[in-house]
Amino acid sequence: MAESSLREKAARGFLWGGLNNGLVQIIGALFGIVILRHLAPDDYGKISMLMVFPALASILQESGFTAALCNLKEPTHRDYNAVFWFNIGVSALLYGALFFCAPLIARFYNDPSLLPLSRYLFLGFFISSWGTVQRAYLFIHLMNKESCIIALTSLVLSNTVGLLMVLAGFSYWGLATQNILFILIVAVMNWWYSPWRPTLQFDMAPVRKMFGFSSKLLFTNIINTLSSQAFSFLLGKFYGDYTAGIYGNARKWDDMCANTINGMVTGVALPVLSKVRDERERYRQVFRKMLRFVSFVSFPCMLGMGFVAREFLLVVVGPKWEASAELLSMFSVYGAIFPLMTLYGQMVIGQGKSQINMWCTIGLSSLILIGLWALHPFGVHTMVVYFIALNALWLLVWQFFALRLIRLSFWHAFCDVAPFLLLSLGSMAVAWTATRAIEDIYLLLAGKIAVTALCYVGILWILRARILRESIDYFLHKRKQ
Repeated sequence: MAESSLREKAARGFLWGGLNNGLVQIIGALFGIVILRHLAPDDYGKISMLMVFPALASILQESGFTAALCNLKEPTHRDYNAVFWFNIGVSALLYGALFFCAPLIARFYNDPSLLPLSRYLFLGFFISSWGTVQRAYLFIHLMNKESCIIALTSLVLSNTVGLLMVLAGFSYWGLATQNILFILIVAVMNWWYSPWRPTLQFDMAPVRKMFGFSSKLLFTNIINTLSSQAFSFLLGKFYGDYTAGIYGNARKWDDMCANTINGMVTGVALPVLSKVRDERERYRQVFRKMLRFVSFVSFPCMLGMGFVAREFLLVVVGPKWEASAELLSMFSVYGAIFPLMTLYGQMVIGQGKSQINMWCTIGLSSLILIGLWALHPFGVHTMVVYFIALNALWLLVWQFFALRLIRLSFWHAFCDVAPFLLLSLGSMAVAWTATRAIEDIYLLLAGKIAVTALCYVGILWILRARILRESIDYFLHKRKQ
């Protein structure tokens, strides 16, 4: 593939990936603001406490085969068909198991209302299994425009229904319905846009062939999900649904911003890097450019979210959620480095080394689980500090493997990342100094955002930063077309 063609595909993928995730998060935030104003932290906490179970079930149902299909140079109908029927069968078995385990889950949290709620909420991952392969087809063929349309349509329709239910007094049932309806619409629209259709041929040989690759990702994703859901699980068990709701709200806003950037990475990195897997020098150049772009976007957006956390929450969801502000500020540090960790993981998978990705994730997630369990008697803030510090240090582990696999030195990676980090912190320091005398909460929020953005973009423009000018040139070029 020619260099210009690859660059165009990557740029288009980042554009639609960013547009998709950006609009999804913005629309989700607008609906979320209204919903949160009509929900108590306890109601929100109930959903947060249960999410670990469908998250694990979804991973078991998918079993890493989306990435396995992508890793094949030319997936055949036989490959797609085998994965499709495997997903359906496994998801049916898992839903049956969770349905009968629902009383145990309610007893574990000492909350009888979770019995019917869990059985209802768990329908989501079974519905999702019917569109997994179609979603994989769109992903493999970089059909990011179609994915954007699917996500936005599903989000608007499901959130509208969820909001109406919350306003009608159905509280957490509205949130559960919103979740299920979103998954259903996504599955239906994946079928609409994907030309691939299953056939009644139950040949599992391709599944067995791909399982060596996918099983590593499956195990990795299980451990990773356990660690990411550990907070909700432990807080729900030991601190109750109110604390779980306060934590869930902070994590919700952090994830909204981080997933916008992360979606750009996951939607582009693996397909593009796979095209140059056999050219080490070119692979390293492509990866470094992605590393710079992710840093250019991630640090100002995520650290900026932490910078305005208190003002943001007071303005958009009201004083009853102010307790989430400090947690949101802390989690924004994790949100800033999360897309970088994802990019490193995609690099490793793109090199065909899924076992390295597996062991890296298992190592990190195991330390997270052990640490959070040991530290939960010391309070939520101690747990969060440990979680963030460990993730930040683990970037060095990922970088070690980048050195081994593509000969990317620590110094070059530092030079790609550090300028954007330092400039983001410096811009926020200027904004804090310029706005600290402002008392009106609305003016303070607007002032912090405006000054930080002007400083960041202005300094990059004065320094003639290539990444900024290339981004502007690309958008201007697309506008002219």
